[in-house]
Amino acid sequence: MVIAQRFLHNLNIALDAVFENKFRSLLTALGIIFGVGAVIAMLAIGSGARQEILDQMKLVGVNNIIVRPVFSDDESQKELLRGRFSPGLSLSDAKSIEEIIPGVNAVSPEVEINSFGHYQNTRRPIRIAGVNPGYFDLFTINLSAGTLFTENQMVSGDPVCIISNQVRTLFFGNENAIGQQIKLGDNWLTVIGVAEDRSAIDDSSERLGISEFGNIVYIPVNTTLLRFTDRSVVTATDIERSRNRRRGQNNQNQEETEKSKSYHQLDRIVIQVENSELLRPTSELIHRMMLRRHNGVEDFEVIVPELLLEQEQRAKDIFNIVLGAIAAISLLVGGIGIMNIMLASVMERTREIGIRLAVGAKKNDVVFQFLAESVFISISGGIVGVFLGIALSKMIMQFTDILTIITLTSILISFIVSAGIGIIFGYMPAKKAAQKDPVTSLRYE
Repeated sequence: MVIAQRFLHNLNIALDAVFENKFRSLLTALGIIFGVGAVIAMLAIGSGARQEILDQMKLVGVNNIIVRPVFSDDESQKELLRGRFSPGLSLSDAKSIEEIIPGVNAVSPEVEINSFGHYQNTRRPIRIAGVNPGYFDLFTINLSAGTLFTENQMVSGDPVCIISNQVRTLFFGNENAIGQQIKLGDNWLTVIGVAEDRSAIDDSSERLGISEFGNIVYIPVNTTLLRFTDRSVVTATDIERSRNRRRGQNNQNQEETEKSKSYHQLDRIVIQVENSELLRPTSELIHRMMLRRHNGVEDFEVIVPELLLEQEQRAKDIFNIVLGAIAAISLLVGGIGIMNIMLASVMERTREIGIRLAVGAKKNDVVFQFLAESVFISISGGIVGVFLGIALSKMIMQFTDILTIITLTSILISFIVSAGIGIIFGYMPAKKAAQKDPVTSLRYE
């Protein structure tokens, strides 16, 4: 009981001293306020960056490798490869990868076509993706209604499709889309499934070699090649264009069309490996095998999205560490400010300290008094700094489109650090106050 009373008495003296010098206490706390606010804002930016990486990982799937065609405009490269023939990226490439490359769980070929969709009086531009059922597993795309393609539908190239949620809303509204027919180009297809709503990150999708998941209709890859287009097949029109080009009779528009025409049957092949540790060696093995199959023509590229995202995460982590270090320096400066002010306060209150010691106060009482003052200022600054950090995080997300996520952990860390600063930087002034000689202090004017 006596100890508790002594504790409360010393605490009251400390609080009275703080409130008696409100302006000085506020200036002392400013360093902590801005430091804690900066720490919370930086941790929020770091958490947002990590969440973006996790979202992108969900988009590109787990342990996936993507092979896609490239088109070289380098004349020297064209001259070097003149006379070599490449069949382009094809279904046979996908089949060979699945059969030959060890450690491969699944392979999904993909063909993309830009077309128009028609339903009743609605006509909208649509992206068609020719895929197999494994595509939905590789990219963790779930269906909100309907079923995936069956084996018979895949082999026969049946006119069936799975539409994205965005396409369902665009054409069918609140109607049940399953069993309805939608016209894509010149072909009528029956809707057998609707994919769950899933939005890709536009800025990253092309770099990572993935497609957006919004305005898209999925159909069996064989259906795409049989009923829409197979770019690997040479037609009479292609032969005529080639003749015109050799004779120099084609106009500029025909030349541009010839240059832009793709001979690749597929737009990408997605390969999932068993273990993330196998990503790099498997990608190198795929590259060597594809180079042989394409007769030394490197008209493809092998992308490992997970490794790209890991590199991006490391870069962001370094950036966040730098920002966190700057914020920590602010806290350090705030702590030094507390120590300086408290040392000055000890010098100003020498006579007060002498009187307390003379009337029976122990050295520990004086230590606790000054330590309580610094801790109170630090904690108060920490609380205000938490609100400042939350406000800064919201403003950053509002005005810069940078994702920020405020976590309870960041708030607790900042609060604990602010209290720790009050103890660490307040102890030296408190100890100095307690070591003063009462007789000398009473003589101090």
